Parts: sequence; structure tokens; C-alpha cells
Amino acid sequence: MSRTLRLRNVSHEEAGKIGKLASSKTQPMRLVQRAKVIQLLIDNLKIHVKDAAVLAGFKSAQQAGTWVKRFNEDGINGLKDKQRSGRRPIHTQDIHSCLISLALQKPGSLGYPFALWTLERLQTAFKERKGIHLSDSTIWEWLANEGLKWKRQQSWFHEPERHDPEFVEKRGQ
Repeated sequence: MSRTLRLRNVSHEEAGKIGKLASSKTQPMRLVQRAKVIQLLIDNLKIHVKDAAVLAGFKSAQQAGTWVKRFNEDGINGLKDKQRSGRRPIHTQDIHSCLISLALQKPGSLGYPFALWTLERLQTAFKERKGIHLSDSTIWEWLANEGLKWKRQQSWFHEPERHDPEFVEKRGQ
């Protein structure tokens, strides 16, 4: 004996929100499709979930049944995708902190023969200290997330005539 899935009683306010969501042109398509199933069940109490699923464009009634169950439990929020875990981070927060700490120190104070960090210098120094190679994009992303930005170093050796009109006379032969 199979149990027929039924939609719970829906308030007028909730029905209005579902109707608005079901006809939305700006919300994600999956969310609108889920709302359409609920809207069809609200509009016609005698329709089965299987038929509502077909009319809303689902490939199977089982998919639509899942969303009806979630709507019955959580309301409109049940139609949204749940948070997923995603890919695990490759590097720990300690490694992240070590890179930021290194980037905030002056290279000269650590015994390096240069005064400013470049991406390549920072990458090399981190690998020497921790034995871990970080990709360029990882370093860029971590520094940007901390609010750190690369500054362009001003060089007085490029186009010296622009900076000093008497450069040629001062330089001599």
C-alpha cells in the first residue's frame, strides 16, 4: 500500500510568495521550477505530485517529491539548495598565516639582499622556510583576502631623461 504525498496547508502569505517565486524571471531556474510544483499543487488540490512534476518540467516525480517534502518541513526555505561541503582546503590555516606573516616582514630584516618582496621572491622564500610550494594564484588570493596589495616599485633607471633633464650631462661619458 503506497502512501500518497500531500502538500501541507499553506497560508495566504506563503502562497503569495510561492506564486511570485514561480513566475520570477530573475531567480535561479531550479528554484523557480521547484516553486512551480508547489504552485500547481496549491492551485489544484486533486493533482498528484507526479503530474505536477511533469507540468513543471521535472524528469522524474521522485525529484519533485523531494521538494514537496522539503517544502512541507521548512516552507519556502526548503526549496533552496542546502549548503554543501565542497572541496577540502589543500593548505591549513597555519600555512596561510605563515605566508601572511612572511609577506608583512621586510626582506632585509630576514637577511635577504633585497628590500622589497616580489611574487617570485616571496614564493621562493616561503619554499625555503617551510618546504611548501605555493602557486602564484594562491599567494595572490591569500594576500588579496587579507587586504594586501602589490605596490609598483618606482624605478629611476628607466627613462632617466624624463626624471632629470640634465641626466646626460651629469652622467658624462
